[in-house]
Amino acid sequence: MNPRAAMSVIGLGAAAIAAIAGLGWVGGFRLNATPSYPLGLWRIERAVAPIKVGDLIFICMPVSPGLSLGLTRGYLRPGLCPGGAGPLIKTVAALPGAQIAVGQTVTIDGRPLAHSGVRLIDAEGRPLTADGGGIVPPGHLYLHSDYAGSYDSRYFGPLPEAGLLGLARPVATFDP
Repeated sequence: MNPRAAMSVIGLGAAAIAAIAGLGWVGGFRLNATPSYPLGLWRIERAVAPIKVGDLIFICMPVSPGLSLGLTRGYLRPGLCPGGAGPLIKTVAALPGAQIAVGQTVTIDGRPLAHSGVRLIDAEGRPLTADGGGIVPPGHLYLHSDYAGSYDSRYFGPLPEAGLLGLARPVATFDP
């Protein structure tokens, strides 16, 4: 195959991959490559009822120091949310008005949150600072993952509900 034909084949292949990725994005499909939830293909579904505790959601972090730290340290993947990160998949642990206390673990309204141990260092030995807790403000959600190394509200606090993309539904996933 001559070089010109090879470049045409490569160009068509790249265009096909870009088209498939674009259609997947528009259709609400996302790949999860983080260990906080099963790896694989997920879909964003529009929430038809108010978000409640226990809902699994896709949400964009606002531009903030927590976002910068997450991207710099590799806790967050690059993506199309504001600030350049991909959306998070997290479980809603508390709604506005809930009292959050963060110590060695997290308590919500005086009840311990399962699997909420707070780490002082990350897997690379870098220091982590826990969020100070407090009352979840109006229009915000306190987010959690059972995965011990999850970067969630334990470290960056509640997120604005305005970043909510929808409910997270697994399509084709697996646990490594």
